[in-house]
Amino acid sequence: MKLKKLVDSFNHAIDGVIDTVRTQRNMKIHLCAALVVLIACFCFDVSKVEFLVLAVTITLVISAELINTAIEAAIDMTTNYYHPLAKIAKNAAAGGVLITAINAMVVGYVIFWDKLSDFSYVVVHKVKNSHPYTIFIVLVIVCIVTIIAKAIFGEGTPLKGGMPSGHSALSFSIATAISLITEEPICIMLSFLMAIITAQSRVDSEVHSLAEVVVGAVFGMILTLLIFTVFKI
Repeated sequence: MKLKKLVDSFNHAIDGVIDTVRTQRNMKIHLCAALVVLIACFCFDVSKVEFLVLAVTITLVISAELINTAIEAAIDMTTNYYHPLAKIAKNAAAGGVLITAINAMVVGYVIFWDKLSDFSYVVVHKVKNSHPYTIFIVLVIVCIVTIIAKAIFGEGTPLKGGMPSGHSALSFSIATAISLITEEPICIMLSFLMAIITAQSRVDSEVHSLAEVVVGAVFGMILTLLIFTVFKI
């Protein structure tokens, strides 16, 4: 009987985490950020102490979001009208989450900044030594992966609409490749400016939403960096 109660308490706790992830947008953002950080730990030389600091930081952010959700739910359950104390309680709980998130950003900056700087030098070195036709192979790969992503999400067509934006992915892929190949700041600025204009035109014409364009831009830049770095063609 005691064992059953213990198991039930664990199940209720897990249900609380799942419900928070399902209903709270910020929790989804926190978990995605935590996933990126944990993957980065495999890619960079992170020591035991650094990993422990990152683990504690991630735990603090997620725990603060869970407590914030619990406080908001309790207040909404007991108060169905505006009350200044309810506002203070909600704002204070949200402030706690904000402080832990800012702390997480500071910790991430301190731990990963030097590692990312070294990584960027490796990326630039590999790109500089790549063959000129590599950029065309990158564009083909970006096109294929974008079509696959559209098929997975089941929205739009290969050339119009859907997640992610193909035009945005391609334009930012080209801009990223140009910024890696050339050392001229004007060329880099103009290439990204043209990419932004292309993405903005897709939103203005109502072919894509802002989220689809942003995802396409990030998708194109990350995929281009990955291909240039991993595959030295």
